[in-house]
Amino acid sequence: MSRVLVTGAASGLGAALCRAFLARGDEVLATDVDLRGLDGLDHRLKLDITSDDDWAAALAHVTDTWGGVDLLVNNAGVAGGGRLDVATMEEWEWITNINLFGAVRGTRTFVPLLKRQRSGAIVNVASLAGLVHPAGMASYNAVKAAVVALTETTGHELAAYGVTAHVVCPSYFRTNLMASLQGEDAALGAVMTRLVESSPITADDIAAAVLEGLERGDEVIVPDQPARDAWELKQHDRAAYDAVMRAQAAKLEKGTQ
Repeated sequence: MSRVLVTGAASGLGAALCRAFLARGDEVLATDVDLRGLDGLDHRLKLDITSDDDWAAALAHVTDTWGGVDLLVNNAGVAGGGRLDVATMEEWEWITNINLFGAVRGTRTFVPLLKRQRSGAIVNVASLAGLVHPAGMASYNAVKAAVVALTETTGHELAAYGVTAHVVCPSYFRTNLMASLQGEDAALGAVMTRLVESSPITADDIAAAVLEGLERGDEVIVPDQPARDAWELKQHDRAAYDAVMRAQAAKLEKGTQ
């Protein structure tokens, strides 16, 4: 049985991960900026991942309640993006503060505890956008790629302490993430929303694949076939990958003319 803290647990993948961990017998502290979606859970806590004070309170909670933690799951995040000449600097700052610095704050808060324990794991939920970089999504691609890099670095630094780091990189799956979408690029928002809403993959599918990846010890978890196909294409046929990405860029641009 593991002691697990999940951020962004009130809905979407966070809620699915909580269900999956609880189903296998783990103890779960479900956290979110809005507690209304956490009713019925035994352990829940308000956590705004942009707040250092909230992170300190989460650390105190698991220390006082459990005496430590086995899995920190940095899942909370928002949707965003926009073409380079459309997205504003305010949009860049907003998505960076949440999607990147949220994971950084959580990691920095819990690393001293994990080092003292000489055990545990950090799981960062990034995106296929951290590995594959479609047009129109520069800010989202950049922060998710940074989460991938953060995770790899974390794994290197903490290996000597018996602590592992894992990053999750799913493609589009059905979730309410698009409710958080902000930005000036309406055309990109419409594309993203259509891809999410039309996906046959559910949050529970992704959560199950995450647990399987953790059981195998995968450091990079690419949990669905569309994501694996895209990542394989980029790695093994860069010319074909570039052609696909540039055709998508042209289609996005044409749709706004």
